Amino acid sequence: MAFLTKLSKISPLARVCLSRCMSHVPENTVYGGPTPQTADRRVTLNQLKQKYKKGEPITVVTAYDYPSAVHLDIAGIDICLVGDSASMVVHGHDTTLPISLEEMLVHCRAVARGAKRPLLVGDLPFGTYETSTSQAVDTAVKVLREGGMDAIKLEGGSPSRITAAKAIVEAGIAVIGHVGLTPQAISVLGGFRPQGKNVSSAIKVVETAMALQEAGCFSVVLECVPAPVAAAATSALRIPTIGIGAGPFCSGQVLVYHDLLGMLQHPHHAKVTPKFCKQYACVGDVIKKALSEYKEEVNNGSFPGPSHTPYKMNPDDVNGFLKELEKLGLNKAASAATAAAEKMNIAQQPDTEKSQK
Repeated sequence: MAFLTKLSKISPLARVCLSRCMSHVPENTVYGGPTPQTADRRVTLNQLKQKYKKGEPITVVTAYDYPSAVHLDIAGIDICLVGDSASMVVHGHDTTLPISLEEMLVHCRAVARGAKRPLLVGDLPFGTYETSTSQAVDTAVKVLREGGMDAIKLEGGSPSRITAAKAIVEAGIAVIGHVGLTPQAISVLGGFRPQGKNVSSAIKVVETAMALQEAGCFSVVLECVPAPVAAAATSALRIPTIGIGAGPFCSGQVLVYHDLLGMLQHPHHAKVTPKFCKQYACVGDVIKKALSEYKEEVNNGSFPGPSHTPYKMNPDDVNGFLKELEKLGLNKAASAATAAAEKMNIAQQPDTEKSQK
């Protein structure tokens, strides 16, 4: 009580200073929580909107695990998409349909640990949002709460998909739409076929993109459509378009991590490498060469050499170890240890000393 009496008598300025010292909540935050300590903070929807208004292209790349997420983070990519394309490029399926929500959540969590700067977007896998709006919202909530994502992406522009997108947005979750070639719909599309190649199909692409915008999507992916169709959709919308096989007239571009790096060299993957993808590296060739060299060096005994055998015992410990082995009756093991110690000693000597022996 005496403390409160004294507090009421101090000046307003002193009271503000004291309250700041007493508060455990950082001064410039709302609803608590520490401010980020790194210079490169998480990309936000507002930042993406500003880029869009300025006409600055938005970069998007898929990632499926911690290492790929770190690579995107270092490169300064704007959006990291944990795509259901993991079904094909990570799990080896021919389509995106088999991957489950549980598998997607594993990928999402790994990516969230590695990518600290890009906006994180998780794909809703096939069969997890089509039944009802409540199913769609529940799945989207899981992707954010359990997967660590900032937003979700869903495919298609049917009335039910647009309703699902609207329900998810109204639940407070940011959504990217996806029109054109929608891999989850290959059953009705007749395979991985480009869309918008005739008048009715082209108009449908534009109208579907506009419907997703009205549902509240903050961006729309345009996949495998002719450049004029993508340009028309980009012009008609007030939100960014992200092209993939849709030409240069979109607000941004997205590519699959493994495709742009040229990682997949197996014939199984050659048949599904898209025509629109530019390979910025041939990482698969580098990996193949490295693995072949590793196999050869193991086979010829040159690996591991002295520089990759770093753990040593001093001579006294070696002798003590040999005596203990002999006491245990492990004479053969003692001989092997002796031969190994002598071989490593010779290998680690300078070349001049070796030549003198």
